[in-house]
Amino acid sequence: MNDAPRTHGFDPAHWRYLSDTLRLKPAERADTRSMNVADFLDARRCRELLDHLGPTIGSPERRTTASLLSKRLGFLLTGAPLYALSICDRGLDLSAANCVIEYAHDQGVWTSSLPLWTLESEALAASRRHSARREILHTLFAQTIAPLWRTLREAGGVPERILWENLAVRIYSLYERRLSDVGNARARERREADYDFLLTAEPSLFGLDFNPLARFFHAHTAMSDGDEVRFRRTCCLYFKATCPREYCRACPLIKP
Repeated sequence: MNDAPRTHGFDPAHWRYLSDTLRLKPAERADTRSMNVADFLDARRCRELLDHLGPTIGSPERRTTASLLSKRLGFLLTGAPLYALSICDRGLDLSAANCVIEYAHDQGVWTSSLPLWTLESEALAASRRHSARREILHTLFAQTIAPLWRTLREAGGVPERILWENLAVRIYSLYERRLSDVGNARARERREADYDFLLTAEPSLFGLDFNPLARFFHAHTAMSDGDEVRFRRTCCLYFKATCPREYCRACPLIKP
């Protein structure tokens, strides 16, 4: 039996990771708590979403809601496409027209996924992988994420530097933790090469005048428990949505 339609061109084990851990799914199965990108980019609709979502996640203001939503969207919008790129050597379509923005949150945790209208992926030929990689990432960052972040800034009043660091820390965690022991030797080489490309890419890849991954990348701080933490430069405002007050482990407000 041919299972290609079910795994959309991916190895079955890779598809399980994409769909289970990284929350990729067909748009036909999107939660009712979702909207297309065009609606999200309407500042009025975005403000309505933030006002609706705030009480659900315990956020006292639009700015905090916008920041926390961007953290979830940052995980969803980068996890599956970067895993597909670096581990599977395949390209997913993360154009705005292909994405659905899901914001489901239940019993204190995000339950949202990344619905795409088409899940078919492109195998990247070695002869054009560099150019294909750039095209995939430019579409993801400059054409899809950058407009979303500008709208969150306008609708939620949250500085873009917070939004871009929210995204950056998700990507650092993906490459330094989630993908650190994933795949064979060739996949590990791709992972290192792709991560280096992201950290050194020209700002235009992100639709900005700076590379946000380079801007917020700095040395870790050694902690008394033996762990190492890369403390953020900006606060994501998570503490404002917690009672009693809690802080992210990398929050600059608690940096020793």
